[in-house]
Amino acid sequence: QVQLVESGGGLVQAGGSLRLSCVVSGRTVRHYVTGWFRQAPGKEREFVATVRWNDGNTKHADSVKGRFTITKDNAKATVYLQMNNLKPEDTAVYYCAAGLQSSLADIARGYNYWGQGTQVTVSS
Repeated sequence: QVQLVESGGGLVQAGGSLRLSCVVSGRTVRHYVTGWFRQAPGKEREFVATVRWNDGNTKHADSVKGRFTITKDNAKATVYLQMNNLKPEDTAVYYCAAGLQSSLADIARGYNYWGQGTQVTVSS
């Protein structure tokens, strides 16, 4: 089994920044990928970014490129999502997900384990 625990969400004004953290424990998914998705009320879950543990390669959604950055800390088994220049449309529950495969998947079915989510609210 794999456990994913997110933290770092909150309320921020437009233009502000937040950093989300996801601690990964359990089965060694650190040989594979860990990503972030988000889901706003009434909308489908949306890919945000993902990182591959063994080589650090990343992929970001077009909607967040230049504003969000995914990173990892192998020693802490933690993945971060640094979010800058936040916009009201970034408001959503953000989920961390771990995939037992090596491709930088940008769809939810590419991931096997999910965290409980953390709320990010951006006010205008």
